[in-house]
Amino acid sequence: MSFWDVPGVKAGVLTGDAAWGLLKHAKDNNYAIPSFNCTSTSSVNSVLEAGKELGRPIMVQFSEGGAAFFAGKSLPNEKGVLQASILGAVAGAHYVRAVAPAYGIPVLVHSDHCAKKLLPWFDGMLEADEAFFKAHGEPLFSSHMLDLSEEPDEENIGICAKYLKRMAPMNQILEMEIGITGGVEDGVDNSNTAKDKLYSTPEDVYKVYEGLNPISEKFTIAAAFGNVHGVYKAGNVVLQPELLEKFQKYGEEKTGKKNPYFFVFHGGSGSEKKDIATALANGVVKMNVDTDTQWAYWEGLLNFYKAKEGYLQGQIGNPEGEDKPNKSYYDPRKWVRESELSMVKRVKESCADLSNVNK
Repeated sequence: MSFWDVPGVKAGVLTGDAAWGLLKHAKDNNYAIPSFNCTSTSSVNSVLEAGKELGRPIMVQFSEGGAAFFAGKSLPNEKGVLQASILGAVAGAHYVRAVAPAYGIPVLVHSDHCAKKLLPWFDGMLEADEAFFKAHGEPLFSSHMLDLSEEPDEENIGICAKYLKRMAPMNQILEMEIGITGGVEDGVDNSNTAKDKLYSTPEDVYKVYEGLNPISEKFTIAAAFGNVHGVYKAGNVVLQPELLEKFQKYGEEKTGKKNPYFFVFHGGSGSEKKDIATALANGVVKMNVDTDTQWAYWEGLLNFYKAKEGYLQGQIGNPEGEDKPNKSYYDPRKWVRESELSMVKRVKESCADLSNVNK
């Protein structure tokens, strides 16, 4: 069965049973949907363009810092209030909702890592979800992520349960993290995390299921199996995706359900193909991509500048003559588009890595 046959799936933003049904389809068919951090309408468009070219579902996500940038760096974003981050995430979600149907593919809109100190941002987004739900019968966002992995497990799961109770009436999906993803991401520095914290245990993961499943089935788990944000030379990061199989088997013993967990792969940039394949075989339905697409976006501009350097030194004068104008080269639409095309290519590569392609 095609993902188009999942009840409720359509071109545009999916929420509720349709969004969850799509993740179930991914799990049952050994593919995952990549989720790309976006900071502008340009990066959003790049992700949607790649999805359109492939004819496949895609995810757009906003981090707290990325959302603030989306709204505008000059806006106040006070600690404990985070008004620009709330505004940017909400504006970004509305933008995706406005344009996604035109791209002809299913899209999930998600918010990325929300640490404890960023909960005002989470609250603000949920208020927007609740207002949208009241008006339209569905939340504004498809899903949100709480990353309380730096807190004790009991507190982490307890806060997640509290928020899932608020999200469940809207039929909204929660992503949570147990165990820590190393490295640095959006200003959160876990580069000095103790090695044992980079690997979850079967007991850790089952505690999440125990705490959240009685509230709603609609939650995903970013369990740690050595994941690190950023990109590193091969061999510097020791991923153990085979741990996911152990988690699933332990969960099956406890629940009587085969492969009861829906997993998320964090720190996926630069991962080896075999590790991704192992993860897909063991219930990973979503993988975050940021570092690689950041580089791809920059590289598009870099290559354009190198190729057209002689036309980008002033408004007038280039290799064709001192009086020749350069407007067609420095027009932002020209070089931003080159960044987009490079990012589109990298988004499609991520989809291929995750078997999110039509066969």
